[in-house]
Amino acid sequence: MPAKRRRTLKQETVDALAESILEDGLRVPILVRQDGSRYVLVEGLHRLEACKALGEELIACTMVQARG
Repeated sequence: MPAKRRRTLKQETVDALAESILEDGLRVPILVRQDGSRYVLVEGLHRLEACKALGEELIACTMVQARG
């Protein structure tokens, strides 16, 4: 995870989202863009980290076209 994103990550937000996802599921997919053979997160860092904390291996996403 890039250092810039790490600084904006708030653990209390991740924890609250994880609880919400457990109760209601993921309501808003994360946004990703393709960069060659990999995918880059555009929006949804806290949702992604909450799903990781819950042990999820797959997460709903929407592909977008965006500049890197």
